[in-house]
Amino acid sequence: MIGYVMLGTNDLDRAVKFYDEVLGLLGGERFMETPRFVAWRTSEQSPGVAVTKPQDGNPATAGNGTMVSLHAGTPEMVQAIHGKALESGGSDEGGPGRRMGNFYGAYFRDLDGNKLAAFCFVQDEE
Repeated sequence: MIGYVMLGTNDLDRAVKFYDEVLGLLGGERFMETPRFVAWRTSEQSPGVAVTKPQDGNPATAGNGTMVSLHAGTPEMVQAIHGKALESGGSDEGGPGRRMGNFYGAYFRDLDGNKLAAFCFVQDEE
């Protein structure tokens, strides 16, 4: 399965601040850092999320149709992540709510235009 996901950035310092805030809500901590990238994870066994300056030296661009989904665990955490992303300068791509069946999610873009989702599954009575 997924080991880690890398997202391109054109301003590493700005992106790191954004992801420190957003991923920190999930217990994400930095575990790898170089002058070109920083990566976060919640445990040694969990997948990681990283931001990087592109290796080829060209500008980073957001992938059309590419999205990273963060498992939030509860609707309240979905709401908190979405709110923190917007508070930290991200843009709204769809507020928190049920989508299909018991899927509850919210969508946002980071400061470089990369699309992310926070999601969980809820019981029918919620």
